[in-house]
Formats: sequence, C-alpha cells, structure tokens
Amino acid sequence: MTAHTGLRPERRFDVHVEEAGERGPLLLCLHGIGSSSAAFAPQLAELSSYVRVVAWDAPGYAASPDPEAPLTLDDFADAAAAVIRSRGTSAHVLGVSWGGVIALRLAARHPGLVDSLVVADSSPGSATEATKAAGMRARTAELAELGPRAFAEARGPRLLSPGAPDALVRRVVDTMAGSVRLPGYGYAAESMASADLRPELASIAAPSLVLCGDQDTVTGVEASQAVAGGLHKTAFVIVKDAGHLANQEQPGRFNAWVLSHLRITARIPEQELSPCL
Repeated sequence: MTAHTGLRPERRFDVHVEEAGERGPLLLCLHGIGSSSAAFAPQLAELSSYVRVVAWDAPGYAASPDPEAPLTLDDFADAAAAVIRSRGTSAHVLGVSWGGVIALRLAARHPGLVDSLVVADSSPGSATEATKAAGMRARTAELAELGPRAFAEARGPRLLSPGAPDALVRRVVDTMAGSVRLPGYGYAAESMASADLRPELASIAAPSLVLCGDQDTVTGVEASQAVAGGLHKTAFVIVKDAGHLANQEQPGRFNAWVLSHLRITARIPEQELSPCL
C-alpha cells in the first residue's frame, strides 16, 4: 500500500507502507539503515492482533521512490510525521537502529504526534564519535563500489548473533539487498553520521521503552543505555540471545515487551495481551 506524504508544501513523496490490523491505536514502525518494511514481518503478524501496525519503506528505500533532493534527519522525521498525519491520528512509534534515531527526532520535532516510543538497538547518532561518523559516511562509497547484493552479503550477517538460524541470516541479507540503493542510502548514512541527539533527549516527553539485544555488536548495549539514560520517562530492557536485530531474532520476547509497554501507554485491556514475557 502507498501513503502519499509531504515534507514541505513544495515537496511530496510516495512512501510505501505495509499495514496490518484493523483496531486499536496506531503503531508506526521505522526500519534500520540497511532494511525496509520487510524487517517488521514478525510485528505485522503478531502485534496487529492488538494495534494497527504500519511499517514504512523510508524515502529512497525498497518500494518507495527515490527523493528528488537530499534528505536530512529532519526530513526523514517529517516524512514519518506525514505518514501519521495521513491517518488523522497520533501514533506509538517503534524504531530500530537508524529508525530509532528518526523516531527520537520525530518525537522532539512533532511531540503531538507521538504517543510513546519504542527504541530498539539504537543510539543517539553517529556524531557522538568521530570514528563512528567517518565509518558511517564510508558506507556510501562501499555500496557504490560493491552494489546492493555484495554489500548485503558483507554486512547482513553482522546484524545477528552468532547463533542465529541460517534461514534468518539469509532473509536479512536478502532484505538488505532488495532495499538499499543510492542515493537514498547515502542520504540516510549522512543523516546518521551528522546526528548527536544527546542534547535533545531530555526534551522528549513521550514515555519510552528502550530495548537492546544482549549480543548487539553494531550499536551495542552502551549506546542503547545512553538513549535510555537521556530520556525522562523510560524503561530499559535487554533482550536475551539477540544481536542487533532483536525484533527479528527474538520476536516472541521482543513483541511481548512491546505489548507490555502498549498496555500502559495505550491502555490496551490486559486480557487482550499476550499472557507472558
């Protein structure tokens, strides 16, 4: 399904989304820098029994058309805001990795649109360290040189724990290969490389759940702790036996924590939720 969204009056984007669920509050899912809406298949399948789940392909990714001009982090956040506005409501926002950075900026720029946040395996941005920022910017040239398939084969397996099933590794690689391309990936990489959200975390009023896989070696537990520590209304959870993509590697545990968070923030009746964490 395609949602027509506009960042500014003079610019409009066709942003592809996948949707599931017909009742309850809206949950907008924002994927990581090497992925697409396909990353949220476990959430679309399970969480849609309780909420309306919308997962996007960010501008310039997968089935979303390429933007006509470069995008900043603010632009990506405004594009997400437009998806929410197109549904005439506010939303609970779930962001993984880069998607978590977008979600935090979205909550800071458009607080009235964000009912709560779930920030998974993320960070305050790569500008917190010069080496991280340089590494993020170098990915654009790497993608240009290797092409999407070889790029995905090199990077995809690192996003999961060593014990991840081969089928999941292949799915992550295939998703990345079918999602990333230039110039969109380059705009995303620069938005991440130039971001340091630490000064604005304290201004975010939305209640938040921060999760991180215990075997995440990409952003890592410390980066997630930095996010959690900067937010006022937050809970921090370690997801056992998961790498950087905890929502895909341990979907049962991940979804149970998200539902527990939504029970409080969205006031979903407890009897409608999964009975165990």
